Amino acid sequence: MGFAVMSMTDTAAARVKAIVENSGPEAKGIRVGIKKGGCAGMEYTIDLVTEPNAKDDLIERDGASVWIEPSAVLYLLGTEMGFEQTTLRSGFTFTNPNQTSACGCGESVELKPADLAALAARGDAVVPAR
Repeated sequence: MGFAVMSMTDTAAARVKAIVENSGPEAKGIRVGIKKGGCAGMEYTIDLVTEPNAKDDLIERDGASVWIEPSAVLYLLGTEMGFEQTTLRSGFTFTNPNQTSACGCGESVELKPADLAALAARGDAVVPAR
C-alpha cells in the first residue's frame, strides 16, 4: 500500500497545468525540492520537468504532474501545495507540518524531517519493515 508524499489543491493543479501548457511540448510537469538558503535555513525549489527522474516521487491531480526530489521527501511528507494569487503577488504555497519556523519575508523556512513512526501511528504513512 502506497501513500502520497504531498497533496495539491485544485488551484495548484490548475496552475501546474497552465505552466506546462505554456512551456512547450517537452514540458511534463514541475519538480519540487528543498535547498539550503535564506535566513530561516531552507527554501522550496520549483523547476520545470522535461525529463522525469525515475527516483522522484510523482503526485498527480486533474492531469497535473508534480515530481518530488528524493532528498526532499522526509521534509515534505504531509505537505499540501496550494497556489495563491493576490493583487500584489502570486505563487505556490506550502502548508507543511514539518515546518518549525519561517523568516519574516516568507521566502525561507526551517524544516525538520518527518517522524515516520508518528505518521504510521496516525495511519498517514507506511513504515517499511526492516
